[in-house]
Amino acid sequence: MLGLQNISEEQARSLYNKHSPYVYGIALMLTRSSPMADDIMQETFLRAFQKFDQYDPYRPLRPWLCRIAVNLAKSAMRKQRWLFFQADPPDIGDEFLVEESMMKSESERELWESVNRLSAKRKEVIILHYYAELSLPEVAEALHIPEGTCKSWLHEALKQLRRSQTLRRHEVRCEEEMQ
Repeated sequence: MLGLQNISEEQARSLYNKHSPYVYGIALMLTRSSPMADDIMQETFLRAFQKFDQYDPYRPLRPWLCRIAVNLAKSAMRKQRWLFFQADPPDIGDEFLVEESMMKSESERELWESVNRLSAKRKEVIILHYYAELSLPEVAEALHIPEGTCKSWLHEALKQLRRSQTLRRHEVRCEEEMQ
């Protein structure tokens, strides 16, 4: 492999095999596009391998990989929005929505639909904390924000999700009563 100055090919392969599903899942949840998530996953590992000398081995690896993936996902989505305004959006094939590819039950799909309606910052905190299972200090580090800000965004996201789930249950009850 080219560009691997500070990591052996065997280490790189092991790191990729262990963490690529995790990075792909985060990218998929953030972009809601399988092709974009695949590109982001690959680019995440290319950057990680190229900058492996900047990784602090005394710190957990996943938040570092997560930070790279989140930054790449944000850039990709900004670029996609820019292309949409400039011309026809690029043909990226059939997209697999997060709800279709990762959730099985109706209530889980409804929850993830609510998560997808959150602002980008709240959605990132929810995904990194609950899906990626990062601690709040790790989420804060991955997003380059103070831990207090991270806690605040998580609190607001959970409050918004509770409200939307309560409203959804009320709508279902009203529909059932009308029938």
